Amino acid sequence: MGKVLAVANQKGGVGKTTTSMNLAAALGVLEKKVLVIDADPQANATSGLGFDPRNITNGIYECLINEVETKDIILTSTSPNLDLIPAHIDLVGAEVEMINLPNREKMMRMAIDKVKDLYDFIIIDCSPSLGLITINALTAADAVIIPVQCEYFALEGLGKLLNTIKIVQTRLNNDLVIEGILLTMYDTRLRLSNQVVDEVKTHFQDLVFDTIIQRNTKLGEAPSHGESIIMHDASSRGATNYLNLAREVLQKNNATRMNQEDKIINLDEDNGLEAEEQININNG
Repeated sequence: MGKVLAVANQKGGVGKTTTSMNLAAALGVLEKKVLVIDADPQANATSGLGFDPRNITNGIYECLINEVETKDIILTSTSPNLDLIPAHIDLVGAEVEMINLPNREKMMRMAIDKVKDLYDFIIIDCSPSLGLITINALTAADAVIIPVQCEYFALEGLGKLLNTIKIVQTRLNNDLVIEGILLTMYDTRLRLSNQVVDEVKTHFQDLVFDTIIQRNTKLGEAPSHGESIIMHDASSRGATNYLNLAREVLQKNNATRMNQEDKIINLDEDNGLEAEEQININNG
């Protein structure tokens, strides 16, 4: 049965879609069967994987609102072992339509359960909000990945997200855990980036991924070609970062038999920073 990972942060522009797409593509290259669910009305994951949202007639909206069968809306991408449940602009109205429905927070979980056995990983790209669709994603997820950009306002709103996760753990999904906090948009030239890394590592020690996603122009170019970074330029720093992240996720889930020395490829020394204390927000 596949593990469901929600990629969430109500702050925009932190790399949620970039992470969802490229982590999924990297896991696919590592021979895991992966499904991406685009749960953002902007549909950037849909377009980033090569599909025009304007041509999507059945997506996650139809699955949640019109009870279209989950397996009937799955699209096959050009990336190896990677499928997509797309989104389009109608998803923006889904929260209003779901508000009076029974089990409104669990509708995505019910949809995912129908195809969960077909995949090793299911990755949900959440919208930059803490609305009902994001709550649905957290309720459906086994774990959440939180992208945090290495910039001044990095921790702004993070406490609110962690509180929301705690509420979901308590009331809707007792099994939800934090897979990890992922530092993104890291620039080795900036002292500020290093300060943010130090601060996040200090406060959230074991919750922070060792892998750090560095700023890379290829990561910005790839979606315009409808491709993941793996397909666009497998030799780029961005591709290396996301392959490292995929390997780390597999290690966390005991899904690989790699030796310790094989876990990370081309790892920069900046990724090996130590931390001093841990904050445990897991349920209980």
